[in-house]
Amino acid sequence: MNPYLDDDLLTLAHHARRFADERIAPGFLERDKTRVLDRRLMREMGEMGFIAPELPERFSGQGTGCLAAGVIHEEIARADLSMSYINLLASLNGQILAHHGRPEVVQPWLEKLTRGEALFAIALTEPRGGSDAAQLRLRVERVGDEYVINGEKTSISAADQADAIVVFGRTGTVDSGAHGVTALLVPADVPGLTRSRFDCHGQRAIGRGSLFFENVRIPVDHRLGEENKGFVQVMQGFDFSRALIGLQVLAVARAALDETWAYVAEREAFGKPLSAFQGVSHPLAEYDTQVEAARLLCLQTLWLKDKGAPHSAEAAMCKWWGPKLAYDAIHQCLLLSGHGGYDRGLMEQRLRDVLGFQLGDGTAQIMKTVIARARAGRAAVPA
Repeated sequence: MNPYLDDDLLTLAHHARRFADERIAPGFLERDKTRVLDRRLMREMGEMGFIAPELPERFSGQGTGCLAAGVIHEEIARADLSMSYINLLASLNGQILAHHGRPEVVQPWLEKLTRGEALFAIALTEPRGGSDAAQLRLRVERVGDEYVINGEKTSISAADQADAIVVFGRTGTVDSGAHGVTALLVPADVPGLTRSRFDCHGQRAIGRGSLFFENVRIPVDHRLGEENKGFVQVMQGFDFSRALIGLQVLAVARAALDETWAYVAEREAFGKPLSAFQGVSHPLAEYDTQVEAARLLCLQTLWLKDKGAPHSAEAAMCKWWGPKLAYDAIHQCLLLSGHGGYDRGLMEQRLRDVLGFQLGDGTAQIMKTVIARARAGRAAVPA
């Protein structure tokens, strides 16, 4: 019995898994080859209410809470991590728009987002560095009733497929650090914005790439939050996405473990099933234990968020531990699958997909610093 999931959430998870098994899983390998998200499936997810259900009804959501978003998220990820990026980006950007945008500007976008008609990206990372986000160089200057954007963002998920982007740029001086950053809502079809795509190791259907801004003009009313305070205000939303990322990668690991348990119970060697050998079953048992524990931590973090309780340290734990554990568990499953696991297929793609989260959205070192500051105090763990 899971203490965080009541009957309603379990029923929701069941519906999400059935949809993921029937509609998303069959195209998993093909989307990795074509490197294109299926927009038809995205709209179906919207019709089912599977995209950003935690948003209030006044912002086109269902007001279900963050745990509901989490159980949907992990079921979609279990079938295809790249497709679950739709949920991740929608929940992160949806929170930013709903809390910090002008209703008359963001409402049409939120309606498209929850219906699965618009894919959002978030542009924070720059070529000079990713984790030191307070030192952004992309320049945003106010000219009358517009902001003019110049610079580059890189390693942006869905860079070349997004319909709109939440962009962080510097409106203050470089010395002002995080207190000189402003967030803007930028439609992807604006003049002066060009995009590229990388040939990444994994997560190929969602993709990553660069954004180049050359005198891009955005109305002032597209600002999200206050000028020079965008980074400080919006960073709170990353605690939510870090817990979702933990569930996302652990769902992939759980799928790999389930398949490997079944495989080693059926495959025989020396007259016994492989599972009879402790060198096979004990590593699986260890990873099964750790994955279950990490999943409970992620659910607890979302439960804390729904309760309005502090959860930054727990979210950081989810973000550094989840991706590393998932990668290690899937790697073990691949090895136990023998030559079949090494062949191009489900297991090796899972391994490639989860690896990216050890790099993006905050490294393990940064997450551990967040935890240390929460435990010892910021003064004891300076930047």
